[in-house]
Amino acid sequence: MLCLGIETSCDDTGVALVDGRRLLANRAASQADLHAVFGGVVPEIASREHYRLLAPLYQACLTDAGVSPSDVDVVAVARGPGLLGSLLTGVSFAKGLALGTGARLVGVDHLHAHVLAAALETEISYPAVAVLISGGHTNLYIMRSELELELVGRTLDDAAGEAFDKAAKALNLPYPGGAVMDRLAAYGQVDTAMFPRPYLDNQNLDFSFSGLKTAFALHIAAREGLATERLVEATELQSEEGARRVLGESFQEIADICASYGWSIADTLRIKTSRALERMGERPQAIILAGGVASNTTVRRLLKEEANARGLAFIAPSPMLCTDNAAMVAYAGSRLAEAGLCHDLTLEAVPRGRKVPRDYVACA
Repeated sequence: MLCLGIETSCDDTGVALVDGRRLLANRAASQADLHAVFGGVVPEIASREHYRLLAPLYQACLTDAGVSPSDVDVVAVARGPGLLGSLLTGVSFAKGLALGTGARLVGVDHLHAHVLAAALETEISYPAVAVLISGGHTNLYIMRSELELELVGRTLDDAAGEAFDKAAKALNLPYPGGAVMDRLAAYGQVDTAMFPRPYLDNQNLDFSFSGLKTAFALHIAAREGLATERLVEATELQSEEGARRVLGESFQEIADICASYGWSIADTLRIKTSRALERMGERPQAIILAGGVASNTTVRRLLKEEANARGLAFIAPSPMLCTDNAAMVAYAGSRLAEAGLCHDLTLEAVPRGRKVPRDYVACA
């Protein structure tokens, strides 16, 4: 089954083709440079860029795979959650393709697609605990199969990715800040007492990073002159030499702060994941890591250590499949279509803050 995936949930535009577990083509365009000057994603700009990029990415994907539009069996599109304007651009494009080619249409939950991303590279044994961490979400799931996800924990306010990005902004580091902080953390030493591990004085599986953000802001405010006077360019931090030159005498302190802050977030994720594993009514087989923050070095290390200590598989996608991408949408869409679950042209986009409904219809 040849499935075309479309991803436009935020500021990354993607089109991919998947046949079973085989990724035939994957085209993507990042808008990071456009939004960096604003310190975050501007929804109107994101929507316009998706509109400009989708058609050429689609044509390039077909060329890469050596197929024609009539060869596509399923068109899968990320329907939400995300920025409404961005989602509508992708959903409209997908509906046009389905109508014009006769392919089946499948609306995909963007979060479900993230959790399944690693399955394109690795066979997953179930049941498993999945940890989804991104700029907008921090969720814990119990997975009993590719299509059976039970949400058992979520962020109550700020997501882990947002906590990284806002901390980087306070230091005048470039957007997206999480990746920059991870790079600088490699040169630092972790002080486990520097920042709290937030929202652990309870027995639930939810997350809250707002208190950690406040602690970080107070820590930086007490160190006048630590942040650079200007917004640092990402290219200036590509190497240790460049980072030392730009950050000057503050380099080591900033590196230590990044390492310690990242550890606080990562260990919080580890502890909550451990709780979820212990509360499963059946023997878990794996810990699955997903989402943009899944590429964070410290998060990967601590969750892998947790999996190893319990004798479980640790499954995480390659960095290319961590960020928003169309390959994961295509794979999730193909699994749904194989199960006989599709949509008609009444498919609606679902913005962030609303639950994505399971309103599938039987495939024709």
